[in-house]
Amino acid sequence: MRAIVIGAGVGGYTAAIALRARGIDVEIYEAAPEQRTTGSGINVGSNGTAVLRNLGIELGTPLPGQALEQLEIRTHTGRSVRQLPLGSMSRTLGAPTIGISRNDLISLLRKAAGDCRVHFGAELSRFEVDGSAATAIFADGRSATADVLIGADGIRSAVRSQLAQTNPLIEYGYVCWSAAIPFTHPRLPSGLAAQYWGPGKRFDLVDIGGGNAYWWGTERLGIEAARTARGDQRTLLHAFDGWADEVLDAISHTPDAAIGAVPAQDRPLLQQWGSGPVTLLGDAAHPMLNSLGQASGAAIEDAWVLAQTLASTPDVANALRRYEQNRMARTLTMVRNARRRDRIEQLGNPLGCRMRTFALRYSPTTVLARPTLRAMRFEPSPTP
Repeated sequence: MRAIVIGAGVGGYTAAIALRARGIDVEIYEAAPEQRTTGSGINVGSNGTAVLRNLGIELGTPLPGQALEQLEIRTHTGRSVRQLPLGSMSRTLGAPTIGISRNDLISLLRKAAGDCRVHFGAELSRFEVDGSAATAIFADGRSATADVLIGADGIRSAVRSQLAQTNPLIEYGYVCWSAAIPFTHPRLPSGLAAQYWGPGKRFDLVDIGGGNAYWWGTERLGIEAARTARGDQRTLLHAFDGWADEVLDAISHTPDAAIGAVPAQDRPLLQQWGSGPVTLLGDAAHPMLNSLGQASGAAIEDAWVLAQTLASTPDVANALRRYEQNRMARTLTMVRNARRRDRIEQLGNPLGCRMRTFALRYSPTTVLARPTLRAMRFEPSPTP
């Protein structure tokens, strides 16, 4: 069996690794002229690290990444509201939660993919299906044919655009800035993920090991302004004026060139991810807001289930539909929970913010931890 993966991101590389582990030949095609690099970071929950471990990939000391032990929610001025024992929660699930730079994670995955062929500068124009085969046709005239075509090309997926009759973006009117930088601070001890919730804004500061940290912050600007927003130190220092010292210090240590900016977006939920020998994976299938921190974890899960289903079901089309049915309910829950949490995090009303702080401070730990535990609970069956 041969498979084509469109997209050289976390989901695309994990799919290639998982498929190759089951004897399926894979080639990856990426629109960018070279491997995409960003200044951002990723939290990989227990669900994602459990899959990666089964594929022979470990994260964290001495490898890149930091096992996260504590999640602390703070007010925008830095006052502690609530702590959750993220480390013990992860150990209950049998795998760590890791904070890591996206570039380091991609490097590890690319290395684990071995001699898998990766073609850059391959922008997909369209695909064609002839019987049981799928042919990808690229903007530069190249084409490739395989038994399976997997769209792992993100929220702006060209594969999804051809599959779906309508493919509108849902826009939330705020921008997400992010960066991964060398940074230490007394209020960011090893293994801490700190979240600062303010009126209509949020800032996350996460230890990713080796004297480095990852941060991301939000600001509501309106749909049009969020689409075109660009990050720079001066803009962010103004946006987060009056916030905790460690927040302002992190921004002050971040060069303008290292700050990424993306609008908060997702898409309507699809009733079907594919047709014939074509399917979707990760953000191409179920893009979700950052608030749940599960975009990478869901894509890694998708890759595992897809490879397992293809290896155990002789007919490719039937295997892909089984994979989609298996994944839809769980990813639908993740997308909806990310939207629900986003509404809470981005509250701008002062009274609503005070009520939110009260609820965070006095709710039972089991209640606050339940959505995170549900999202991170995934047990991959052993590789044959």
